[in-house]
Formats: sequence, C-alpha cells, structure tokens
Amino acid sequence: MSMEFIYPAELPVSGARERIMQAVRSSQVVIVSGQTGSGKTTQIPKMLLELGRGTHGRQIILTQPRRLAARTVAERIADEMHTALGHEIGYRIRFTDRSSPSTRLCVATDGILLAHIQRDPLLSAYDTIMVDEAHERSLNIDFLLGYRSQLLHKRKDLKLIITSATIDSQKFQKHFSDVTGHDVPVIGVSGRTYPVRIVYEPLGGAPVLMDTVPGAGNTDSSTGSGNAGKTHDDSADTAHAVARACLELAALSSRERGARDILVFASGERDIHDYEDAVSHAFGQRKTDMRNADAIEIIPLYARLSAKEQHRVFEPHEHQRIIIATNVAETSLTVPGIRFVVDPGFARISRYSKTAKVQRLPVEAISQASADQRAGRCGRIADGIAVRLYSQEDYGSRPRFTDPEIQRTSLGAVILQMLSAGVARTADDITGFGFIDPPDMRSVTDGFNEINELGAV
Repeated sequence: MSMEFIYPAELPVSGARERIMQAVRSSQVVIVSGQTGSGKTTQIPKMLLELGRGTHGRQIILTQPRRLAARTVAERIADEMHTALGHEIGYRIRFTDRSSPSTRLCVATDGILLAHIQRDPLLSAYDTIMVDEAHERSLNIDFLLGYRSQLLHKRKDLKLIITSATIDSQKFQKHFSDVTGHDVPVIGVSGRTYPVRIVYEPLGGAPVLMDTVPGAGNTDSSTGSGNAGKTHDDSADTAHAVARACLELAALSSRERGARDILVFASGERDIHDYEDAVSHAFGQRKTDMRNADAIEIIPLYARLSAKEQHRVFEPHEHQRIIIATNVAETSLTVPGIRFVVDPGFARISRYSKTAKVQRLPVEAISQASADQRAGRCGRIADGIAVRLYSQEDYGSRPRFTDPEIQRTSLGAVILQMLSAGVARTADDITGFGFIDPPDMRSVTDGFNEINELGAV
C-alpha cells in the first residue's frame, strides 16, 4: 500500500520541512524545538519516511511517554498517509502490538524501547530513533538519551531526532555536540498561529474576564497577588473557580461560531470528578441536556479510561465541550477544537522521600514552562484565552522548568536497569554514564542501598 506524503500548510512545521530534512541528511543528531500544535509529532515522522528511513529491515521508532499518546499518534499518522494501521505505520504499547514485519514507522512508549534493549543492546532493529516530549525528562527518557549517547559511536548509521515544546535546547545541544564531536543543529518552529490572552483570576479574587474586552495581542490581565502561596488543599475553592471560569468563557463565546471548546487541566482523577461535578452544577440541567442547542458537553480525559472513552475527545460534535483532563493533554496529545484553557496551576509530580524510602506523587505548583505549555493548547484555530487560577506574581515566582525526574526520585529502578543492560557496574559508572543532568553521588549510593536491601542484585 503506497503512502501519501502531504504536509498541511496550516501546520508551522510544514514550512520548516526542507530545513529539517536537510539537517537529518547531514547530522546524526537533530533537535527540533517547537511550540505546542506546530505539528512536530505527526509531520517529522513523515519526513523521515520520505527520506527513506525505516527500510532494509529496520524501522523508525517514535517514542512517547504515555500509551494513550502512542496509540493516537500512530492512528493520526496512518490516517494522514492513507495507509492501514498495522502495516507501514504501527504502534506497540504494553499488552498491545499493532505492528507487522512490513512496519516502517513504529510508535511506542519509552518502556517498550527500554525492554527492547535487553535483547538487542545495539538497537539494530532501528535506523532512526525519534524521542518526542523530551522536555518531560522522565527517568526513562533520560536513561534512553544517555544510552543513545553511548550508542552513537557504535552505530554511525543511527539517526537520533529529539523534539519537544519547552526543551532547554542549549543544554541538549551542548551535550550531544560533545558526544558526537560535531555541532548539532537546533531547529526552532513557531507553533502559535493566533494570539493567546492570559487572564489571571486567583482564588478568592474578583472575576476579571467578563470585565475586559478580548484583545488581539498577547496581553496579561491580573487581579493582583491573590493566591500567591495558596496550596492545593483548597480543592473546593479550586473546583468553584474552575466552574466560574467555564461559565465566563461559555458566556463570552455564546455569540460566536466555530470551535469554542474549553480545556480544563486537573492534577488527577479525583480532581477531574470534583471539577466535573462543580461545572455540571454551575451550568444546570438546561445547559447539560444534549437535547438543547446550547448544551454543554462535559468530557473527562485520563489514562485509566478505556480507549473508546478516550477517543470521545476526537469525535466530531455540535455542542460546546468542556474537556477536563490530566497532564496527558498538556503535551502528549492535542485535543482538537480547543479555544479556551482553564489552568488551576497544579500537577502531580513524582518525588522520593529518602527518609521514608517511599515514592510519592504530591500535588505541586507547575513550572512556568508547563504553564506556558498549557496556555499554548489554545490559539491554534482562533484567538484564544487562557485563564490561570493564580496570580501573575505567583507565576513569576515559579521555576522556569520542572526539575528532571532523575534529580527528584529514587534511582533504584534505573540503576537496576543499567546493571541488567550491562552498561554500569559501579556508582562511578552511573554518574559518568552520559546523563544530560547527572545524579549526585548520594542519590546513586541510596539507589544501590535500596536494591541491595530488596535483594534485587
């Protein structure tokens, strides 16, 4: 079945096609930094296929941090190229393999590639590896990037493409330039085609959205310091603020045509249900009754939902939608038709307690990069509005980027993985492995002690 190489003109990455393809031809490592919605995830794999990668019995593998993203990305690429999923384009996630011997591009989770290293240390099954969402800096991503840093010298034919929306490009460029001995090209792609207005409505503050006139530029509105220093314990207040923001946005868009869906971010499944209840109560039966033309359809989105339920966000619809989602909608997939974003400013971030020796998922304030990423989910189809339920001062006090997971979690699992793969034997091997941000020796020692106590080695 022949594949069609068509690049939508409305996607900014299509305009950078020649630059990206030339960089792939001339360099072993290419870094593409593009804002949310630029088309990196779906269009760059097509460019790699057009260049002839993924042939002679080897595949292109595109890694994703989440199973939902791996499946939906593969389906989207196969649909755009007018080929049946499972043939030239396929995916592999835990418990599901929709690929075949004829597959040239395989979309998989990071964990699938990690498992593959055990039986194929040189990753000889692939001629191109594309790491998407590299900014998430999970343990899996950092280990795989470090492993490939060593592999590049052994596999001169291997191409490594790193893409992200909020990546620290200079740090990645320096690391891989030192590894390869050549300057690594960094290609920036603008992803926002329409302006996004940021509105700050801190908890406890007066609503400001309805008192302002939507502007055409990227302007900020704020009610002051508001909830600077507030904690996530104010869950009822947050749910109320989410419902209020959704009411304001729905009223603002009631006279408009076209896409006007609202994307609300939540830190977990429990918050999703709390927000859903608050929004349903705020709009009342009249608004949520699908028999009404002005009805509001509320759709949750999180990893534990079935594939059918997750796919609801991609289905065509007539009513205005409010999608309440976890971080999966921040970077891993693009929900179509989003015009407005409501951001409470929190997420669950994995942290390890060295004293209790317990891995935790506390709810914490997100970084500026994550906040910008969330705001970037609108402004793709029309002028957008992102409502932040915290103050501008609060935003300015947050760290620019989220700490890499390797610096805030137990290293026991990654050390065991490295020992099993034969790439490390001592603590010095771990710190000198080639991580972009090497862990400190104390964390490595704690990791070794942990796996020794468990009898894992």
